[in-house]
Amino acid sequence: MSILIHRDTAVIIQGITGREAVNLTREGLDYGTKIVGGVTPGRAGRDVYGVPVYDCVRDITARQHVDGSIVTVPPRFTRDAVFEAIEAGVKLVVVVTERIPRGEVAQMVELARLRGARIIGPNCLGILSPEEAKMGGLGGPAVNVRRAFKKGPIGVMSRSGGMTTEIANTLSAGGLGQSTAVSIGGDAIIGSTYAELMPLFEADPETRAIVIYSEPGGRMEAELADWVREHRSRLPIVAFMAGRFMDEMPGMRFGHAGTIVEGKADTTADKIARMQAAGISVAERIEDIPALVQERLRGH
Repeated sequence: MSILIHRDTAVIIQGITGREAVNLTREGLDYGTKIVGGVTPGRAGRDVYGVPVYDCVRDITARQHVDGSIVTVPPRFTRDAVFEAIEAGVKLVVVVTERIPRGEVAQMVELARLRGARIIGPNCLGILSPEEAKMGGLGGPAVNVRRAFKKGPIGVMSRSGGMTTEIANTLSAGGLGQSTAVSIGGDAIIGSTYAELMPLFEADPETRAIVIYSEPGGRMEAELADWVREHRSRLPIVAFMAGRFMDEMPGMRFGHAGTIVEGKADTTADKIARMQAAGISVAERIEDIPALVQERLRGH
């Protein structure tokens, strides 16, 4: 009942001795994530909460199979860290770091495409499969994750990390557990868009519906609407669109770097119209999501 990660996914953390990474390590281990090693050049031989530290990714992959890496290094080192992971054969890279130059993100995404790897992020809180594992800071400490996220049939995708947890919490309170929640990142260029993640949910027999959190700006919702129509998706989708007020404030930035409205197709009104035309239901308020999902599931 999950995409991308599960309880047996072997994970490493690049930049593991950094302050944020130490917290991610503890939270991940507490939740049951299989963290098999960490990388900080020059710190080999140490450990973080019992996780051994190595100088480079290959020092780990030479010893054992690694499925995924969480990259939490300063922006000026992020591209090299991602390249290192992908070239060492790691197929899933969650990039937590923000403020990476767009050109470098584009290079990372291109290398991932060439090598058959997948990037989630950058500037994201990662992935979480309830009662299985998590990669990144999604949901915070394990005790909070267990309260907000419950196992179930609803996939969640969100450009906002905080709203990923908020939506999962709202669904859980309404008796609807989640298969996998993905914080895709709020930057203008990201590794995996809604449309690019849809085939994974589509192929997961346990996922029965999708909820997405949207913001003004960018082409992602238009791409999703096109994908749903072209592939005749079996999954009902419910969206919540934030920032409707921005239609009255052209050029306004809302929350993330990726939310600069550059034309009519980027506005909330146009996005809502496009999604509804593709059969995607749009919730007026967050608290309306569970009832809308239930209604769509009944109709399927």
